[in-house]
Amino acid sequence: MAQHAQYEEELERYVICPRCNTLHQKIPLPPGKRAVCKYCGTILYRYDPRYLDRALSLAITGLILFVVANLFPLIQIDLLGNEQHMNILEVISQLLESGYYIVAIGVMFMVLIIPAMVIADYIALIVLMRLRKGEALTRDLLVLLSHLIPWSMVDIFAVSILVALVKLTGEVRIHFGVSFWALLLYVGIDLYLTKARRIGTLWELRNRIYHG
Repeated sequence: MAQHAQYEEELERYVICPRCNTLHQKIPLPPGKRAVCKYCGTILYRYDPRYLDRALSLAITGLILFVVANLFPLIQIDLLGNEQHMNILEVISQLLESGYYIVAIGVMFMVLIIPAMVIADYIALIVLMRLRKGEALTRDLLVLLSHLIPWSMVDIFAVSILVALVKLTGEVRIHFGVSFWALLLYVGIDLYLTKARRIGTLWELRNRIYHG
């Protein structure tokens, strides 16, 4: 166990560039500075002492928006007086009824289950780090988060809806529901938390919190 803990501690001193996969040794950063890959210039991590507070507020807001986006209609389509409402759950239900089981399962996991796990993981991780508790658990949550993020496809789902609506323009009347705007806002928060800010930033903050 001691050797395993020492091995993990050694690994946490290094970071891999997400673009060119180059291995770099971490160095302490002053507030507001960032470390970049010396080969491709990709941001590896940064030190922002106020990041956890902002991230927690954004993550909680994102969770609320995600719930709203799944409970209320995304859009209302009016075709010759025939109105139809659609939300994410109804999309999955219609795919199942039409026999597209694999597609329905894919949508359910990539647009519903995994994004919910990502935002829940993020909130739990930040709360533990703010309380300076659960050092081993925060490591596991960060590893899980790194595996979940590539499978979260809410942004692609939102873009697909916009493309479909553009094609329907002029043929039907479209009314955007509150869930549609909630979904777009959630996508913006999700992209900031999981794409604009690298996982390496959270690793760096974790190391500073638990290892000084």
